[in-house]
Amino acid sequence: MTTRLKSVFAAFTLAASLLLPHVAFAQASAPEAAPAAEATAAPAPAVAAVTKESVDNPYGLSALWEQGDFVAKGTLVILVIMSMGSWYILITKLYESMKISGEAKAARNNFFKAASLQEGAKKLKEGSAFRFIAESGIDAGEHHEGALTENIDRNTWVTMSVERAVGEVQSRLQDGLAFLATVGSTAPFIGLFGTVWGIYHALTAIGIAGQASIDKVAGPVGEALIMTAIGLAVAVPAVLGYNWLVRRNKVTLDQVRGFGADLHGVLMGAKSAR
Repeated sequence: MTTRLKSVFAAFTLAASLLLPHVAFAQASAPEAAPAAEATAAPAPAVAAVTKESVDNPYGLSALWEQGDFVAKGTLVILVIMSMGSWYILITKLYESMKISGEAKAARNNFFKAASLQEGAKKLKEGSAFRFIAESGIDAGEHHEGALTENIDRNTWVTMSVERAVGEVQSRLQDGLAFLATVGSTAPFIGLFGTVWGIYHALTAIGIAGQASIDKVAGPVGEALIMTAIGLAVAVPAVLGYNWLVRRNKVTLDQVRGFGADLHGVLMGAKSAR
């Protein structure tokens, strides 16, 4: 038994002598792993800093306004006013055209089915273009007297009155289209003027500083090109809106002229019936 205990004790001592160096090495290498992990995670703030720096663009619309002189600011204000005026005209004229189209259907359904001209005129919406035309024609047919109008036959007199009323409606529909045409043709050149002015001042500043690096040239020149982009952004909706409104007004005026022609026929028929 004593020999066996000595053998077991010797085996245990040998195993301990073999395992202790490995445990000590693992404990010694564990603190070294932590600095390695910290070294690996260290570049993360640098990446975040680069991302933040790329977001903060020193050349933009706000920098253009802050660093621009009175000419650059005045050009930008003119373009903004042009854009606001264009959108206002587009919205109001679209609403007016849609309203007249709806009134045309009501005039067809109500006016010509009335018992008399006066009753038919009262069925039309007050202040509408078709009521204005109807009242103008009825008034011309009922008041064809006087020394000056006696030289004009009643047919010509009524025709002139109806056509004059239709012309006034057409003139009202075309109000503001000249502004859209002007904006569409001049806004790109105003934006180009702002770009040329900005490039001139940028190159002057670069020449005074004596530095012609890419960051000194590309930044101010790119900032000046914003004016051209704004000019195009103002001009394109104005041109598209102008062409669209011209086409829509043509369709609307065809409905107005058709109502005027039918009204003229009814007025002449009423006179013949008398």
